Amino acid sequence: MATARPTDRHTTLPEPDPAASAHSARLLERIRTEIATCGGAISFARFMELALYAPDLGYYRAGTRKFGPGGDFVTAPELSALFSRCLARQCREILDTIGGGALLELGAGSGIMAADLLGALRAADALPDHYAILEISGELRERQRQTLAERAPDLLGRVRWLDALPDPGFRGVILGNEVVDALPVERFRITANGPRRLMVTWTETDPSTGLANGLAWAEGPEDPAVTDAVARIETACGRPLPEGYTSEYVPRLADWVRAITEPLAAGALLLVDYGYPRRDYYHPERADGTLLCHYRHRVHADPLLLPGLQDITASVDFTAVAEAGRALGLALAGYTNQNYFLFGCGLLDLLAEVDPADLVRYLEQARQVKVLTLPGEMGERCKAIALTRGMAASLCGFSVRDERHRL
Repeated sequence: MATARPTDRHTTLPEPDPAASAHSARLLERIRTEIATCGGAISFARFMELALYAPDLGYYRAGTRKFGPGGDFVTAPELSALFSRCLARQCREILDTIGGGALLELGAGSGIMAADLLGALRAADALPDHYAILEISGELRERQRQTLAERAPDLLGRVRWLDALPDPGFRGVILGNEVVDALPVERFRITANGPRRLMVTWTETDPSTGLANGLAWAEGPEDPAVTDAVARIETACGRPLPEGYTSEYVPRLADWVRAITEPLAAGALLLVDYGYPRRDYYHPERADGTLLCHYRHRVHADPLLLPGLQDITASVDFTAVAEAGRALGLALAGYTNQNYFLFGCGLLDLLAEVDPADLVRYLEQARQVKVLTLPGEMGERCKAIALTRGMAASLCGFSVRDERHRL
């Protein structure tokens, strides 16, 4: 069996324990077998799919702790309940507009957002018909149940876990917080002979380090799909990408948006994630793309390390999300930075509810507001986008500043 060696490439990462190493080694062998079956190389998109979603072995399919201080990264709902309370206001507005309905969360993480969101809606006497969670990880489902049982036990009966998307006719809000950034991406590089797909291969000796850690990068042959995708990017950006430029795109993004929104009869798809409009995504200064990995709260850029033990993400091309939605007849109802979205949803009103005389609580709430909204924190790095069907009302989350024109 192949051996996972996290220190071969990145000596600053913590060493996994023996059980985690054995788990990673099993996935590495699965990847190695597929590379051999495919003639010596697989696309990075396929590698990322296996690393994150291989049954029982991928990062999101196995039983490792991912979210919060004891995991690999922290999301906005984990940082502050204020995020979910703001989101509840936006959901309430949408449900009021369409005459009621349900909420569907795509991958509910630890379950904290679901618990806090339902709690805020209950306080506003605006509970949805039900709260559905589409979750592929059995371990995460159990953790979500535990979180809801601890934080909102009387609302647990309103939550449903789904194995597949609901049937057509769904009315309500489909929520995705930090979901799109985990969709498998194709990596490409501009060469003297045109765009080339970056592949993942297996070598007994890594040419960059001389160490026998197996996985390595390789340039694939000319491929019309990659050439066409890069040509569309360059046309949209109004400039050619220079030789050596390396980046990524989601090859199945349109299919994903179609599948997610196909059940939606009336309501909204609301996504919050790290990303940019296309012109910013493929800016000349972003010459190595946006790929990042998270392992025990360390961030690095080597996705070939620790398969199955680290998260792999790429920023979202929100222009591509908008194009996919419009092609399906959805309306682009808003796009803005996370800070403006939260301000539009009444974040400062929620802070004002805290008595300044309660100094400890007030200062902690103010600190959380800063993390959620400051440009150097999550405020500008994260964006919110809404695609709607069967409703024409404006949305409060985009009332402070709507930047649809940038897409």
